[in-house]
Parts: sequence; C-alpha cells; structure tokens
Amino acid sequence: MSRIPSHIIDEIMNTARIEEVIGEYVQLKKSGSNYKGLSPFTEERTPSFMVSPAKQIFKCFSTGKGGTAVSFLMELEQFSYPEALRWLAERYNIQLPEEKPLTQEEQEELSERESLQIINSYARDFFADTIKTSSEGKTIGFSYFKERGFTEATIDKFQLGYCPRSEKSFTETAIEKGYKQKYLEQLGLTKTSNDRRFDFFSGRVMFPIHSVSGKVLGFGGRTLQTDKKVAKYFNSPESVLYDKSKVLYGIYYAKSEVIKQDNCFLVEGYTDVISMAQAGVENVVSSSGTSLTKGQIKLIQRYTQNITVLYDSDAAGIKASFRGIDLLLEEGMSVKVCLFPEGEDPDSFAKSVSTDELKKYLDKNQKDFVGFKTDVLLKGTENDPIQRASLIKEIVGSIALIPDAITRSVYIKQTATQFDLTEQTLLTELNKVRRKHQNDTRGIPNPSVEEEMDFTPKKSAPQPGEHKKRDFYDQELDLIRILVLYGSRAIEIEVENPDENPDEDPVDESAAELIISQLERDDLAFHNPLFQKIYELCQQGLKDNIFYEAARFLRNEDPEIVNFVTDILSPRHELSRQWLNTYKIETTEEIHKLAQAVKESLYAFKNSVIMRRIQEIQEELKEIGNDESEKLVGLIKEQMSLEKIKSAFAHQLGRIIV
Repeated sequence: MSRIPSHIIDEIMNTARIEEVIGEYVQLKKSGSNYKGLSPFTEERTPSFMVSPAKQIFKCFSTGKGGTAVSFLMELEQFSYPEALRWLAERYNIQLPEEKPLTQEEQEELSERESLQIINSYARDFFADTIKTSSEGKTIGFSYFKERGFTEATIDKFQLGYCPRSEKSFTETAIEKGYKQKYLEQLGLTKTSNDRRFDFFSGRVMFPIHSVSGKVLGFGGRTLQTDKKVAKYFNSPESVLYDKSKVLYGIYYAKSEVIKQDNCFLVEGYTDVISMAQAGVENVVSSSGTSLTKGQIKLIQRYTQNITVLYDSDAAGIKASFRGIDLLLEEGMSVKVCLFPEGEDPDSFAKSVSTDELKKYLDKNQKDFVGFKTDVLLKGTENDPIQRASLIKEIVGSIALIPDAITRSVYIKQTATQFDLTEQTLLTELNKVRRKHQNDTRGIPNPSVEEEMDFTPKKSAPQPGEHKKRDFYDQELDLIRILVLYGSRAIEIEVENPDENPDEDPVDESAAELIISQLERDDLAFHNPLFQKIYELCQQGLKDNIFYEAARFLRNEDPEIVNFVTDILSPRHELSRQWLNTYKIETTEEIHKLAQAVKESLYAFKNSVIMRRIQEIQEELKEIGNDESEKLVGLIKEQMSLEKIKSAFAHQLGRIIV
C-alpha cells in the first residue's frame, strides 16, 4: 500500500466536508451554525454529538472524542490513517497514485486488521469475477441469480458472486498470490482437515456483507444443493472485522435513503433486501436471519428513529420475533409492522408488483406494532379470560419498555379502550413492570449540549493536594495553545535596554519562534508527554520552514493530537485562561494581546518549572542524612538561586506569584 503524498493529503482534507462524511453515519440536524445528532460511539437518547462545518471538526460530549473527518473514520470504522484518507479520496473522486503490489516486507508491516481487510476484498473480487468468467460460475452461480430475477446491474451493485467447487480453488489461488493461510482460516474462508485445506464456501453463491462505509466484513454463502442435510446458509465466523451483532446486511446501500425517507424497513434475508432494492425501495436492511440485537438497533438509530418490520404470513415466525421488536421499543424507536399477503414474503412480493404498487402497499398496510401485537395474540383468546389476562399483561409489558412517558400514556389509553378496562388498572400493572426493571436502567443522563458548540475540555475538580499539579498543567496548556493556534502570528519584540541601544528598532518575530528560542535557550521541556510531542513537531516545523498551526495538527496521524487540538479550538477557551481564572486579569480579544500573552505564558511556564524543581529540592532536603553536609549546602544554594529567579519573574509580571 503506497504512501499518499502530502500534497494529496492536503487536497483530501481541503475537499472533504465533515458534515457530509459524518452525515453518512449519523442523522444530523441543524443547530445554529452547527449540526447535532446521537453519538455513534455510545448509547444515548439525547443528542450530544456536535459537528462544526466552519471548523471542520466534530465533538462527542458523551465520550470526549473529537477530531476531523479522518479521525472520525479511524475511530468508528477502525481504519488506519491511510485507509481513512483513501476512503475520503474515493468519496470525493480524488485521484491517488497508482497502487503498487505489496512487497514481502510491506505485507509484514501491515496490521492484522489491514491484512484481513485486504483478503476480504480479494475474496469479494474473486467470487464476483468467477460468476462472470468461469464456466462453472456462469452455469451455476450466475444462472441462479438470474432465475431469482436479479438483473446484471443488481448482481454488480451488491457484488454477488460464486465460490467454485471445481477448477482452481479460491484458497490455492489466494495462497499463490501471497495471502497467509492463517488469515484465510481466521476469516473462515479456508478450512483444514487431515492436513488438507479447502474452501469453506465451496459450491455456494456468495453475498458479501458490508460495513456502513462499504468495506467487506464477511460473507454469507447459500448452497444450491437440495439435500436437506446440507445447511442452506453458511456465514463467516466472527473476527476482528465482523461482529454480527453490530452489522446489518444492506446498510451500506440503504443508509442514504433511510435518512431521506426517515424510515428503515427491516426484513429477514439477503434476497429480501436485494429484491426490495431492485424494485425501488432502497431503505431496507436485514438482520440476516438472526434476532435483532441492541448493536443493530443502535446502527439504525444513527439514521432514523422510525422502523417498519416487514413480515410474511408465518404466524410462528411473527411471534418468535416479538422479543427483538420489544428491544426496538425499549430503545425509544417508533415501530410499525407490515404483513404481506398469504404465501408472499418481501422477496416474492417485490417481484410480483410494480414499484408504484409496492410502495403503495407498504404505505397503506403499515400498522403500529403494539396494535399489531395485540391483534396477533388476541386470536383464539375470545372465550378464555385467563389467556386474555395473560395477553394484556404481555401488551403492557411491551408498553412499559417505551422510555417516553407521553407515548406510554397514549398506548395505555388505547389498550384500556380496546379491552374495556380502566386506565388505572393498566397503569398499576405498568408501574409494577417498570419497577421490576428498575435495576436494569442503562446509562446516565447525557450532559446538556449548548446550542453553540463549546469545545472546552471538561475537567473535574482537583483532589486535595493536587492543585499545584493542576497549576503546572494549566501553565503548560496555556503555552502550547499559543503554539498551536497562533504559532505563525508575528509579534513585535521590544529592544532590551532601549537606553543603551537607542538606534535599534523593535523586530517582528513569530510567536512560535519566540517561544521555541526561549525554551531551547534554557533547555526546557514540557512535563506533559502530549504537550512535549506537539512542541517537538513545532520545533521540527521551524527547521523545515513550516509553521505547525491548528489546521496542520488536525491532519496529523496521531488521534491523541487531533483530539486535543479539537478541544482547544473552542472560541470560549480563551488565551491566558490560567491568568484569567486564577488572578482575575481581564483580557480583550486574545489576538490583540498576543505579545503580552506570549510573554506572560512564557514566564508562567518557566515559573512552573522552577516551582517544580523547588518542590523536588524540598523533598530531597527532608531525606538528606547528617553525613551529607556538602549535598545539603548545594541544595540550599540551588533553592536560593531559584527563589531569586522566581522573584524576578514576579517582578516582570508586575505581581507576586505564589
């Protein structure tokens, strides 16, 4: 995987729009000049996730994560830095240098995750190519999909394929290409038995399972044999790429339409998704034949709070799915149900009617889930009071899961009317159920999110005895902020001893040059490892005639640096915050007092270094022995010298520093 040149990285970062990128993963709503939505990193019901188009950054107040479009993809999709850049380049049609085959050394350097991803991509291409180029693939695989009514365009879109039984196997071809057998086995593509290796999906048509960004996570393989003893579907095992509890088949193709329609259709199988999409209903996903999980629900909630579950007429299957749908209610989703005619399922029905007829049917036959569940369970209980009582308790149990009190109240009223009961009777039962589930209450209230973004790092109150450590941190933070935000700004340096040098004029120097030269002269470093890392980048930048400011730091590969810079980009995170908070000094707009702020921050930083050393000396003096008089004298002299320097700093700043 060849390295991306810096000028192309700049083009990618300048072209990508963070609100568009994140909008493919999260349903964003306008909030002043910014956007907000539910965090994709945690479970929440109140939006705490903010996106700033002006700054091209995001901030998640629930988790503290923040950064650029690149760091968002790295965090959510677990991309490497180059992978995130390549994804954005493809998204914005930016031409990248031609890929060269990986050398053996480059393959060794790849992370396990990257290696697995490359193999999955190769497998997808192999299966898709087989269906069109090999005689077995065309005769068996391609013919099967055509018989199912899928067009060639649909086959290409969903990257459908075939794993051959004869000719050259996938496994042997992959190993010849240099892919490691241990990774092929880890992905479930290859199996071994009695020292013989073979294709796990041999003789099956293949359905690639994609992430939200389109990466192949795994595969579903359907047998074409009629033997009942052979499992109809094989699926990839879970791996570092594939966690089936957090994946929905078709989400990559559906997400944009889900946002547009503000609704998601949920079906059971792969072919249901494909047939519905081919028929023109594209906001459809599948749980791949498994019960819904909270992880899958969370994935849907990134895009919409509304879901419609599509059922065939199998009563047993409908009842079996109720637990999963109760989870939808518990997560606060608005749930509707649509039942297809007798003998039809989403796949068959979508093929039997026109696009217009399909959409009209779905629109007309959607029913509220609580009412639907009542109707299903009510059948056969007309003359059995015990069964009816049990049914009512089950309905109330579903209503009790709904987090919104008003919605619960509406359902209780509706159910009381339907069963000719008092609302109070149902409320008593509902409260009993909710009390029972009290210990299962999840999470804590989200922090309030202001209409305008405040990226100020949230800090807890210092513990007793830690206030000095807090001061050291704040003084280092103040100086590093200036380097990041204003490093290239020119400030006027006054002539030292103007009476002795009357002919010398003030000189202009950048804030970064002044700070770095001062710290280098005194051989000083930052105590905080992250700040030292940023400082060293600024040092190197000056040597290379590059000023490292916020925009350049936001392009850094280190997520810790990007997250920190995102935090300090708040307009309310003012310069010389330590001075403002601790010493009550009034400041005007920071840029107009930059020279003064640089001087104060430098003195404060140097003072913190001296204070730290004085503390160390005091601790050493406590431990010193009676026979170490020479060391004692040396330490006392050093402390006295440091106290003088500290007093000089206080004089320079015009106040006493304690």
